[in-house]
Amino acid sequence: MSTPSSDQTGDSRLSATQASTSQASTNQASANQRPDYDPELLQIADYVLGYCDGLHTADADTDVDGLAGKSERSGPSAEAMDTARLCLMDTLGCGILALRFPECTKHLGPLVAETVVPHGARVPGTAFSLDPVKAAWDIGCTIRWLDYNDTWLAAEWGHPSDNLGGILAVADHLSRQRVAQGKPPLVMRDVLESMVMAHEIQGVLALDNSFNRVGLDHVMLVKVATTAVTARLMGANREQLLSALSHAFVDGQSLRTYRHAPNAGSRKSWAAGDATSRGVRLADIALRGEMGVPGALSAAQWGFNDVSFSHGNSDLALKPEDERHLTLARPLGSYVMENVLFKVSFPAEFHAQTAAEAAVQLHPEVRGRLEEIERIEITTHESAIRIISKQGALANAADRDHCLQYMVAVPLIFGELNADHYEDGFHAAHPEIDRLRDRMVVKEEARFTREYLEADKRSIANALRVVFCDGSATEQVTVEYPLGHRRRREESLVPLEDKCRANLATCFPPLRCDTLMALLGDRERLEALPVHEFMAHWVP
Repeated sequence: MSTPSSDQTGDSRLSATQASTSQASTNQASANQRPDYDPELLQIADYVLGYCDGLHTADADTDVDGLAGKSERSGPSAEAMDTARLCLMDTLGCGILALRFPECTKHLGPLVAETVVPHGARVPGTAFSLDPVKAAWDIGCTIRWLDYNDTWLAAEWGHPSDNLGGILAVADHLSRQRVAQGKPPLVMRDVLESMVMAHEIQGVLALDNSFNRVGLDHVMLVKVATTAVTARLMGANREQLLSALSHAFVDGQSLRTYRHAPNAGSRKSWAAGDATSRGVRLADIALRGEMGVPGALSAAQWGFNDVSFSHGNSDLALKPEDERHLTLARPLGSYVMENVLFKVSFPAEFHAQTAAEAAVQLHPEVRGRLEEIERIEITTHESAIRIISKQGALANAADRDHCLQYMVAVPLIFGELNADHYEDGFHAAHPEIDRLRDRMVVKEEARFTREYLEADKRSIANALRVVFCDGSATEQVTVEYPLGHRRRREESLVPLEDKCRANLATCFPPLRCDTLMALLGDRERLEALPVHEFMAHWVP
Protein backbone atom coordinates (compact mmCIF):
# COMPACT_ATOMS: atom_id res chain seq x y z
CA MET A 1 0.00 0.00 0.00
CA SER A 2 1.39 3.37 -0.99
CA THR A 3 1.81 6.19 1.56
CA PRO A 4 -0.16 9.37 0.77
CA SER A 5 1.89 12.35 -0.25
CA SER A 6 1.96 15.44 1.96
CA ASP A 7 -0.40 17.18 -0.44
CA GLN A 8 -2.77 14.25 -0.27
CA THR A 9 -2.56 14.26 3.54
CA GLY A 10 -3.33 17.97 3.64
CA ASP A 11 -6.27 17.52 1.31
CA SER A 12 -7.54 14.69 3.49
CA ARG A 13 -7.29 16.76 6.66
CA LEU A 14 -8.94 19.73 4.97
CA SER A 15 -11.72 17.53 3.80
CA ALA A 16 -12.28 16.21 7.35
CA THR A 17 -12.31 19.74 8.76
CA GLN A 18 -14.73 20.91 6.13
CA ALA A 19 -16.96 17.95 6.85
CA SER A 20 -16.88 18.64 10.57
CA THR A 21 -17.68 22.32 10.03
CA SER A 22 -20.43 21.42 7.61
CA GLN A 23 -21.92 18.97 10.11
CA ALA A 24 -21.76 21.57 12.92
CA SER A 25 -23.42 24.13 10.67
CA THR A 26 -26.13 21.63 9.82
CA ASN A 27 -26.68 20.85 13.51
CA GLN A 28 -26.85 24.53 14.38
CA ALA A 29 -29.25 25.18 11.55
CA SER A 30 -31.51 22.33 12.59
CA ALA A 31 -31.38 23.53 16.23
CA ASN A 32 -32.30 27.09 15.27
CA GLN A 33 -35.98 26.52 15.82
CA ARG A 34 -37.67 29.36 17.68
CA PRO A 35 -38.95 27.80 20.92
CA ASP A 36 -42.25 28.22 22.63
CA TYR A 37 -42.27 30.62 25.55
CA ASP A 38 -40.78 29.27 28.75
CA PRO A 39 -43.42 27.54 30.91
CA GLU A 40 -42.88 29.96 33.79
CA LEU A 41 -43.70 32.89 31.52
CA LEU A 42 -46.76 31.07 30.19
CA GLN A 43 -47.98 30.39 33.71
CA ILE A 44 -47.63 34.04 34.76
CA ALA A 45 -49.29 35.33 31.59
CA ASP A 46 -52.23 32.96 31.85
CA TYR A 47 -52.70 33.88 35.50
CA VAL A 48 -52.75 37.61 34.78
CA LEU A 49 -55.16 37.27 31.88
CA GLY A 50 -57.39 34.63 33.43
CA TYR A 51 -57.56 35.18 37.18
CA CYS A 52 -60.03 38.07 37.31
CA ASP A 53 -63.17 38.79 35.28
CA GLY A 54 -61.47 41.54 33.33
CA LEU A 55 -61.14 45.27 33.68
CA HIS A 56 -64.00 47.15 35.28
CA THR A 57 -65.42 50.60 34.58
CA ALA A 58 -67.52 53.20 36.29
CA ASP A 59 -70.35 51.91 34.03
CA ALA A 60 -70.90 48.32 35.11
CA ASP A 61 -72.54 47.45 31.78
CA THR A 62 -69.60 48.64 29.72
CA ASP A 63 -66.92 46.31 28.40
CA VAL A 64 -63.43 47.84 28.54
CA ASP A 65 -61.79 46.98 25.23
CA GLY A 66 -63.55 43.62 25.19
CA LEU A 67 -62.02 42.47 28.46
CA ALA A 68 -64.90 42.89 30.88
CA GLY A 69 -68.01 40.78 31.09
CA LYS A 70 -66.28 37.45 30.52
CA SER A 71 -67.27 34.26 32.32
CA GLU A 72 -66.79 34.19 36.08
CA ARG A 73 -63.18 33.59 37.15
CA SER A 74 -61.97 32.46 40.55
CA GLY A 75 -60.58 35.91 41.36
CA PRO A 76 -59.06 37.15 44.60
CA SER A 77 -60.53 36.09 47.91
CA ALA A 78 -62.47 38.58 50.02
CA GLU A 79 -59.58 38.50 52.50
CA ALA A 80 -57.11 39.34 49.75
CA MET A 81 -59.19 42.25 48.49
CA ASP A 82 -59.60 43.72 51.96
CA THR A 83 -55.90 43.27 52.64
CA ALA A 84 -55.22 45.03 49.32
CA ARG A 85 -57.31 47.95 50.59
CA LEU A 86 -55.22 48.07 53.76
CA CYS A 87 -52.09 47.83 51.64
CA LEU A 88 -53.21 50.73 49.44
CA MET A 89 -53.87 52.82 52.53
CA ASP A 90 -50.56 51.97 54.15
CA THR A 91 -48.48 52.33 51.00
CA LEU A 92 -49.80 55.75 50.03
CA GLY A 93 -49.31 56.94 53.60
CA CYS A 94 -45.66 55.85 53.44
CA GLY A 95 -45.23 57.79 50.21
CA ILE A 96 -46.75 60.92 51.72
CA LEU A 97 -44.44 60.76 54.74
CA ALA A 98 -41.40 60.52 52.44
CA LEU A 99 -42.20 63.95 51.00
CA ARG A 100 -40.76 65.46 54.21
CA PHE A 101 -37.27 64.42 53.11
CA PRO A 102 -35.45 66.58 50.52
CA GLU A 103 -33.20 63.69 49.52
CA CYS A 104 -36.35 62.02 48.23
CA THR A 105 -38.16 65.00 46.71
CA LYS A 106 -35.13 66.13 44.72
CA HIS A 107 -35.76 63.16 42.43
CA LEU A 108 -39.39 63.99 41.67
CA GLY A 109 -40.91 65.80 38.70
CA PRO A 110 -40.55 65.83 34.91
CA LEU A 111 -37.17 65.22 33.28
CA VAL A 112 -37.69 68.46 31.34
CA ALA A 113 -38.99 71.28 33.53
CA GLU A 114 -42.47 72.63 32.76
CA THR A 115 -43.33 69.69 30.52
CA VAL A 116 -47.10 69.42 30.05
CA VAL A 117 -48.40 65.86 29.59
CA PRO A 118 -51.94 65.40 28.25
CA HIS A 119 -53.89 63.13 30.62
CA GLY A 120 -50.81 62.81 32.84
CA ALA A 121 -50.60 60.58 35.90
CA ARG A 122 -50.55 62.34 39.27
CA VAL A 123 -47.94 61.78 41.98
CA PRO A 124 -49.75 61.74 45.36
CA GLY A 125 -48.91 64.66 47.62
CA THR A 126 -47.47 66.75 44.78
CA ALA A 127 -48.77 68.92 41.94
CA PHE A 128 -46.95 66.84 39.31
CA SER A 129 -48.84 65.36 36.36
CA LEU A 130 -46.37 63.21 34.42
CA ASP A 131 -46.09 60.63 31.71
CA PRO A 132 -46.86 57.21 33.23
CA VAL A 133 -43.24 55.99 33.07
CA LYS A 134 -41.87 58.91 35.11
CA ALA A 135 -44.95 59.00 37.34
CA ALA A 136 -44.36 55.33 38.16
CA TRP A 137 -40.76 56.17 39.05
CA ASP A 138 -41.80 59.03 41.32
CA ILE A 139 -44.62 57.19 43.08
CA GLY A 140 -42.39 54.15 43.55
CA CYS A 141 -39.58 56.32 44.90
CA THR A 142 -41.77 57.92 47.55
CA ILE A 143 -43.34 54.60 48.55
CA ARG A 144 -39.98 52.92 49.20
CA TRP A 145 -37.93 55.84 50.46
CA LEU A 146 -38.37 55.25 54.19
CA ASP A 147 -38.46 51.43 54.11
CA TYR A 148 -41.89 51.56 55.76
CA ASN A 149 -44.22 49.79 53.30
CA ASP A 150 -45.19 46.12 53.29
CA THR A 151 -42.78 43.18 53.14
CA TRP A 152 -42.57 39.60 51.90
CA LEU A 153 -39.98 37.23 53.32
CA ALA A 154 -39.01 33.85 51.86
CA ALA A 155 -35.93 32.54 50.04
CA GLU A 156 -35.95 36.05 48.56
CA TRP A 157 -37.22 39.21 50.23
CA GLY A 158 -38.97 42.26 48.92
CA HIS A 159 -41.80 44.75 49.18
CA PRO A 160 -44.65 43.86 46.81
CA SER A 161 -46.46 47.17 47.28
CA ASP A 162 -43.56 48.74 45.34
CA ASN A 163 -45.59 47.71 42.28
CA LEU A 164 -48.23 50.30 43.17
CA GLY A 165 -46.05 52.94 41.51
CA GLY A 166 -46.61 51.45 38.07
CA ILE A 167 -50.18 50.35 38.73
CA LEU A 168 -51.43 53.75 39.88
CA ALA A 169 -49.56 55.67 37.21
CA VAL A 170 -50.95 53.57 34.36
CA ALA A 171 -54.47 53.38 35.79
CA ASP A 172 -54.66 57.15 36.37
CA HIS A 173 -53.34 57.99 32.91
CA LEU A 174 -55.67 55.51 31.17
CA SER A 175 -58.68 56.72 33.14
CA ARG A 176 -58.04 60.37 32.33
CA GLN A 177 -57.45 59.47 28.71
CA ARG A 178 -60.63 57.40 28.49
CA VAL A 179 -62.75 60.20 29.99
CA ALA A 180 -61.32 62.62 27.42
CA GLN A 181 -62.36 60.15 24.71
CA GLY A 182 -65.89 59.90 26.07
CA LYS A 183 -65.31 56.40 27.45
CA PRO A 184 -65.85 55.22 31.05
CA PRO A 185 -62.73 55.25 33.24
CA LEU A 186 -61.15 52.40 35.13
CA VAL A 187 -62.19 52.04 38.75
CA MET A 188 -60.25 51.35 41.91
CA ARG A 189 -61.26 47.69 41.90
CA ASP A 190 -58.94 47.36 38.91
CA VAL A 191 -56.14 48.83 41.02
CA LEU A 192 -56.82 46.49 43.95
CA GLU A 193 -56.99 43.41 41.72
CA SER A 194 -53.77 44.45 40.00
CA MET A 195 -52.14 44.78 43.41
CA VAL A 196 -53.24 41.25 44.36
CA MET A 197 -51.76 39.82 41.16
CA ALA A 198 -48.54 41.83 41.39
CA HIS A 199 -48.09 40.70 45.00
CA GLU A 200 -48.66 37.10 43.93
CA ILE A 201 -46.19 37.15 41.04
CA GLN A 202 -43.44 38.80 43.06
CA GLY A 203 -44.09 36.76 46.20
CA VAL A 204 -44.39 33.31 44.62
CA LEU A 205 -41.24 33.89 42.57
CA ALA A 206 -39.56 34.71 45.89
CA LEU A 207 -40.66 31.54 47.70
CA ASP A 208 -37.92 29.19 46.46
CA ASN A 209 -35.72 31.42 44.29
CA SER A 210 -32.97 33.21 46.22
CA PHE A 211 -31.82 36.02 43.96
CA ASN A 212 -29.68 37.51 46.74
CA ARG A 213 -27.53 34.36 46.71
CA VAL A 214 -26.58 35.08 43.10
CA GLY A 215 -25.98 38.76 43.85
CA LEU A 216 -29.18 40.14 42.31
CA ASP A 217 -31.51 42.58 44.02
CA HIS A 218 -35.14 41.72 44.71
CA VAL A 219 -36.35 44.77 42.76
CA MET A 220 -36.04 42.67 39.60
CA LEU A 221 -39.23 40.95 40.79
CA VAL A 222 -40.94 44.35 40.99
CA LYS A 223 -40.03 44.90 37.37
CA VAL A 224 -41.43 41.50 36.36
CA ALA A 225 -44.67 41.88 38.33
CA THR A 226 -45.28 45.47 37.24
CA THR A 227 -44.64 44.53 33.62
CA ALA A 228 -47.28 41.81 33.77
CA VAL A 229 -50.09 43.69 35.49
CA THR A 230 -49.63 47.01 33.72
CA ALA A 231 -49.56 45.27 30.35
CA ARG A 232 -52.97 43.85 31.27
CA LEU A 233 -54.23 47.30 32.26
CA MET A 234 -53.07 48.60 28.87
CA GLY A 235 -55.10 45.88 27.13
CA ALA A 236 -52.37 43.39 26.19
CA ASN A 237 -53.32 40.15 24.51
CA ARG A 238 -51.50 36.94 25.42
CA GLU A 239 -48.67 37.32 22.91
CA GLN A 240 -48.05 40.92 23.93
CA LEU A 241 -48.04 40.03 27.61
CA LEU A 242 -45.60 37.17 27.02
CA SER A 243 -43.38 39.47 25.02
CA ALA A 244 -43.38 42.03 27.82
CA LEU A 245 -42.53 39.40 30.45
CA SER A 246 -39.69 38.00 28.38
CA HIS A 247 -38.12 41.45 28.07
CA ALA A 248 -38.35 41.92 31.83
CA PHE A 249 -36.08 38.90 32.28
CA VAL A 250 -33.56 39.64 29.53
CA ASP A 251 -33.23 43.19 30.82
CA GLY A 252 -30.17 43.88 32.94
CA GLN A 253 -30.93 43.17 36.62
CA SER A 254 -29.90 45.33 39.58
CA LEU A 255 -27.01 44.17 41.75
CA ARG A 256 -27.36 44.22 45.55
CA THR A 257 -24.13 46.20 45.94
CA TYR A 258 -25.93 49.30 47.18
CA ARG A 259 -27.59 47.39 50.03
CA HIS A 260 -24.46 46.03 51.67
CA ALA A 261 -21.49 47.42 53.56
CA PRO A 262 -19.32 49.19 52.63
CA ASN A 263 -21.40 50.46 49.67
CA ALA A 264 -24.84 50.79 51.28
CA GLY A 265 -26.49 53.98 50.11
CA SER A 266 -29.61 55.81 49.06
CA ARG A 267 -30.01 54.00 45.74
CA LYS A 268 -31.82 51.32 47.71
CA SER A 269 -34.50 53.92 48.42
CA TRP A 270 -35.28 54.58 44.75
CA ALA A 271 -34.34 51.24 43.18
CA ALA A 272 -37.91 49.94 43.39
CA GLY A 273 -39.26 53.10 41.78
CA ASP A 274 -36.82 52.55 38.96
CA ALA A 275 -37.95 48.92 38.64
CA THR A 276 -41.69 49.61 38.58
CA SER A 277 -41.08 52.41 36.07
CA ARG A 278 -39.09 50.06 33.85
CA GLY A 279 -41.95 47.57 34.03
CA VAL A 280 -44.32 50.20 32.63
CA ARG A 281 -41.89 51.00 29.83
CA LEU A 282 -41.46 47.34 28.87
CA ALA A 283 -45.23 46.84 28.83
CA ASP A 284 -45.55 49.84 26.52
CA ILE A 285 -42.84 48.49 24.21
CA ALA A 286 -44.64 45.15 23.94
CA LEU A 287 -48.01 46.84 23.29
CA ARG A 288 -46.40 48.59 20.31
CA GLY A 289 -45.83 45.18 18.72
CA GLU A 290 -42.25 44.38 19.75
CA MET A 291 -41.44 40.69 19.34
CA GLY A 292 -40.73 38.68 22.46
CA VAL A 293 -37.79 36.49 23.50
CA PRO A 294 -39.42 33.09 24.09
CA GLY A 295 -36.37 31.40 25.64
CA ALA A 296 -35.55 34.34 27.91
CA LEU A 297 -35.12 32.01 30.89
CA SER A 298 -34.03 28.69 29.44
CA ALA A 299 -31.84 29.49 26.43
CA ALA A 300 -28.60 27.54 26.82
CA GLN A 301 -25.60 29.80 27.49
CA TRP A 302 -27.54 33.05 26.86
CA GLY A 303 -30.72 32.78 28.95
CA PHE A 304 -31.36 34.17 32.43
CA ASN A 305 -30.95 30.80 34.13
CA ASP A 306 -27.48 30.12 32.72
CA VAL A 307 -26.17 33.67 32.82
CA SER A 308 -27.61 35.02 36.07
CA PHE A 309 -28.93 32.16 38.17
CA SER A 310 -26.42 29.31 38.03
CA HIS A 311 -23.57 30.49 40.28
CA GLY A 312 -23.58 31.53 43.91
CA ASN A 313 -22.17 34.98 44.58
CA SER A 314 -20.27 34.05 47.76
CA ASP A 315 -17.80 31.65 46.14
CA LEU A 316 -18.87 31.76 42.46
CA ALA A 317 -19.38 27.99 42.61
CA LEU A 318 -21.80 26.35 40.22
CA LYS A 319 -25.09 25.64 42.00
CA PRO A 320 -26.58 22.12 42.06
CA GLU A 321 -28.26 21.40 38.76
CA ASP A 322 -31.80 21.43 40.16
CA GLU A 323 -31.25 24.92 41.58
CA ARG A 324 -30.09 26.60 38.37
CA HIS A 325 -33.52 27.54 37.07
CA LEU A 326 -36.43 29.62 38.30
CA THR A 327 -39.41 27.85 39.79
CA LEU A 328 -42.95 28.82 40.72
CA ALA A 329 -43.37 27.06 44.05
CA ARG A 330 -47.19 27.08 44.11
CA PRO A 331 -50.14 27.87 41.85
CA LEU A 332 -50.76 31.59 41.47
CA GLY A 333 -53.77 32.96 43.32
CA SER A 334 -54.00 35.39 46.25
CA TYR A 335 -51.74 33.67 48.81
CA VAL A 336 -49.17 36.45 49.01
CA MET A 337 -51.60 39.31 49.58
CA GLU A 338 -53.36 37.26 52.26
CA ASN A 339 -50.07 36.68 54.07
CA VAL A 340 -48.19 39.92 53.41
CA LEU A 341 -46.43 41.64 56.32
CA PHE A 342 -47.15 45.23 57.30
CA LYS A 343 -44.58 47.45 58.97
CA VAL A 344 -46.81 48.91 61.64
CA SER A 345 -44.47 50.07 64.38
CA PHE A 346 -41.11 50.93 62.84
CA PRO A 347 -39.64 52.18 59.53
CA ALA A 348 -37.01 49.48 59.66
CA GLU A 349 -35.78 46.56 57.58
CA PHE A 350 -38.25 43.80 58.37
CA HIS A 351 -35.81 41.26 59.76
CA ALA A 352 -35.27 43.70 62.64
CA GLN A 353 -38.93 44.49 63.40
CA THR A 354 -39.27 41.99 66.25
CA ALA A 355 -35.86 42.98 67.62
CA ALA A 356 -36.96 46.62 67.79
CA GLU A 357 -40.23 45.54 69.42
CA ALA A 358 -38.29 43.58 72.05
CA ALA A 359 -36.02 46.59 72.62
CA VAL A 360 -39.03 48.83 73.27
CA GLN A 361 -40.24 46.32 75.86
CA LEU A 362 -36.82 46.37 77.59
CA HIS A 363 -36.45 50.18 77.45
CA PRO A 364 -38.05 50.94 80.86
CA GLU A 365 -35.73 48.44 82.54
CA VAL A 366 -32.46 49.60 80.95
CA ARG A 367 -32.88 53.32 80.24
CA GLY A 368 -31.39 54.35 83.61
CA ARG A 369 -28.55 51.84 83.43
CA LEU A 370 -27.12 52.34 79.93
CA GLU A 371 -23.56 52.91 81.19
CA GLU A 372 -23.76 49.75 83.31
CA ILE A 373 -24.40 47.46 80.35
CA GLU A 374 -21.72 44.84 79.74
CA ARG A 375 -23.28 43.22 76.69
CA ILE A 376 -26.51 42.95 74.73
CA GLU A 377 -27.32 39.50 73.39
CA ILE A 378 -29.30 39.42 70.14
CA THR A 379 -30.57 35.99 69.13
CA THR A 380 -31.89 35.94 65.59
CA HIS A 381 -32.31 34.01 62.32
CA GLU A 382 -29.79 33.44 59.55
CA SER A 383 -31.25 35.91 57.07
CA ALA A 384 -30.98 38.78 59.55
CA ILE A 385 -27.34 37.97 60.22
CA ARG A 386 -26.54 37.80 56.52
CA ILE A 387 -28.37 40.98 55.54
CA ILE A 388 -28.35 43.50 58.37
CA SER A 389 -25.84 42.53 61.06
CA LYS A 390 -23.13 45.21 60.83
CA GLN A 391 -20.15 46.38 62.85
CA GLY A 392 -18.10 49.54 62.43
CA ALA A 393 -19.00 52.99 61.15
CA LEU A 394 -22.34 53.60 59.45
CA ALA A 395 -22.03 56.04 56.57
CA ASN A 396 -25.57 57.32 56.01
CA ALA A 397 -29.26 56.89 56.79
CA ALA A 398 -29.57 54.03 54.30
CA ASP A 399 -26.73 52.24 56.08
CA ARG A 400 -28.36 52.75 59.49
CA ASP A 401 -31.87 51.53 58.58
CA HIS A 402 -30.28 48.28 57.43
CA CYS A 403 -28.22 47.71 60.59
CA LEU A 404 -29.70 45.30 63.14
CA GLN A 405 -27.58 46.66 65.98
CA TYR A 406 -28.55 50.28 65.28
CA MET A 407 -32.24 49.37 65.16
CA VAL A 408 -31.90 47.71 68.59
CA ALA A 409 -29.81 50.45 70.20
CA VAL A 410 -32.15 53.35 69.39
CA PRO A 411 -35.32 51.89 70.98
CA LEU A 412 -33.34 50.58 73.94
CA ILE A 413 -32.19 54.15 74.62
CA PHE A 414 -35.24 56.17 73.53
CA GLY A 415 -38.15 53.72 73.66
CA GLU A 416 -39.08 54.32 70.02
CA LEU A 417 -37.72 54.17 66.48
CA ASN A 418 -38.83 56.52 63.69
CA ALA A 419 -37.53 57.80 60.36
CA ASP A 420 -35.76 60.81 61.86
CA HIS A 421 -33.61 58.53 64.02
CA TYR A 422 -31.61 57.45 60.94
CA GLU A 423 -30.62 60.93 59.85
CA ASP A 424 -27.02 62.13 60.07
CA GLY A 425 -27.74 64.88 62.58
CA PHE A 426 -29.51 62.59 65.03
CA HIS A 427 -26.78 59.98 64.82
CA ALA A 428 -24.03 62.55 65.37
CA ALA A 429 -25.86 63.99 68.39
CA HIS A 430 -26.11 60.64 70.15
CA PRO A 431 -22.76 58.83 70.41
CA GLU A 432 -24.29 56.49 72.99
CA ILE A 433 -25.93 54.62 70.09
CA ASP A 434 -22.59 53.39 68.78
CA ARG A 435 -21.34 52.69 72.29
CA LEU A 436 -24.24 50.26 72.72
CA ARG A 437 -23.65 48.75 69.28
CA ASP A 438 -20.08 47.91 70.34
CA ARG A 439 -21.46 45.85 73.23
CA MET A 440 -23.78 43.71 71.13
CA VAL A 441 -23.31 40.00 70.44
CA VAL A 442 -25.36 38.44 67.64
CA LYS A 443 -25.98 34.71 67.38
CA GLU A 444 -28.25 32.45 65.35
CA GLU A 445 -31.05 30.31 66.78
CA ALA A 446 -31.65 27.32 64.49
CA ARG A 447 -35.37 27.17 65.27
CA PHE A 448 -35.80 30.83 64.31
CA THR A 449 -34.09 30.14 60.98
CA ARG A 450 -36.16 27.03 60.32
CA GLU A 451 -39.53 28.57 61.16
CA TYR A 452 -38.70 31.67 59.11
CA LEU A 453 -39.05 29.46 56.01
CA GLU A 454 -41.90 27.16 57.11
CA ALA A 455 -45.01 28.00 55.09
CA ASP A 456 -47.41 27.62 58.02
CA LYS A 457 -45.32 29.90 60.27
CA ARG A 458 -43.07 32.34 58.38
CA SER A 459 -41.96 33.82 61.68
CA ILE A 460 -39.41 36.63 61.87
CA ALA A 461 -38.18 35.95 65.38
CA ASN A 462 -35.67 37.87 67.48
CA ALA A 463 -34.78 37.71 71.17
CA LEU A 464 -32.92 40.25 73.34
CA ARG A 465 -31.22 39.97 76.71
CA VAL A 466 -29.19 42.71 78.42
CA VAL A 467 -26.41 41.74 80.82
CA PHE A 468 -25.06 44.35 83.29
CA CYS A 469 -21.55 44.72 84.68
CA ASP A 470 -22.62 43.57 88.16
CA GLY A 471 -23.71 40.21 86.77
CA SER A 472 -27.43 40.91 86.79
CA ALA A 473 -29.44 40.64 83.60
CA THR A 474 -32.87 41.23 82.18
CA GLU A 475 -35.11 38.36 81.19
CA GLN A 476 -34.73 37.33 77.58
CA VAL A 477 -37.55 38.99 75.63
CA THR A 478 -38.57 36.99 72.56
CA VAL A 479 -40.89 38.27 69.83
CA GLU A 480 -41.55 35.69 67.12
CA TYR A 481 -44.24 37.39 65.02
CA PRO A 482 -44.14 41.16 64.47
CA LEU A 483 -47.14 43.42 64.62
CA GLY A 484 -48.33 43.34 61.00
CA HIS A 485 -47.91 39.57 60.55
CA ARG A 486 -51.02 37.67 59.44
CA ARG A 487 -51.08 35.98 62.87
CA ARG A 488 -51.43 39.44 64.45
CA ARG A 489 -53.56 41.03 61.72
CA GLU A 490 -56.53 41.96 63.90
CA GLU A 491 -54.21 43.48 66.49
CA SER A 492 -52.62 45.52 63.68
CA LEU A 493 -55.71 47.15 62.21
CA VAL A 494 -56.11 50.17 64.49
CA PRO A 495 -52.35 50.88 64.71
CA LEU A 496 -52.14 50.60 60.91
CA GLU A 497 -54.90 53.17 60.48
CA ASP A 498 -53.25 55.41 63.07
CA LYS A 499 -49.97 55.13 61.17
CA CYS A 500 -51.62 56.18 57.91
CA ARG A 501 -53.49 59.10 59.48
CA ALA A 502 -50.28 60.37 61.10
CA ASN A 503 -48.46 60.11 57.78
CA LEU A 504 -51.20 61.96 55.89
CA ALA A 505 -51.16 64.72 58.49
CA THR A 506 -47.61 65.62 57.46
CA CYS A 507 -48.96 66.83 54.10
CA PHE A 508 -52.72 67.47 54.26
CA PRO A 509 -55.01 69.52 56.53
CA PRO A 510 -57.25 67.63 58.99
CA LEU A 511 -60.40 67.78 56.85
CA ARG A 512 -58.58 66.24 53.86
CA CYS A 513 -57.13 63.55 56.11
CA ASP A 514 -60.65 62.74 57.34
CA THR A 515 -61.90 62.49 53.74
CA LEU A 516 -59.07 60.21 52.66
CA MET A 517 -59.32 57.94 55.70
CA ALA A 518 -63.10 57.60 55.25
CA LEU A 519 -62.63 56.67 51.60
CA LEU A 520 -59.84 54.18 52.31
CA GLY A 521 -61.91 52.63 55.08
CA ASP A 522 -64.96 51.86 52.89
CA ARG A 523 -64.01 49.09 50.48
CA GLU A 524 -67.30 49.02 48.58
CA ARG A 525 -67.21 52.75 47.91
CA LEU A 526 -63.49 52.66 47.13
CA GLU A 527 -63.77 49.84 44.58
CA ALA A 528 -66.45 51.68 42.62
CA LEU A 529 -64.60 55.02 42.50
CA PRO A 530 -63.06 56.01 39.14
CA VAL A 531 -59.28 55.99 39.40
CA HIS A 532 -58.81 59.56 38.20
CA GLU A 533 -61.24 60.81 40.86
CA PHE A 534 -59.41 58.87 43.55
CA MET A 535 -56.09 60.35 42.47
CA ALA A 536 -57.53 63.87 42.47
CA HIS A 537 -58.01 63.55 46.24
CA TRP A 538 -54.21 63.30 46.65
CA VAL A 539 -53.33 66.58 44.94
CA PRO A 540 -52.45 69.24 47.58
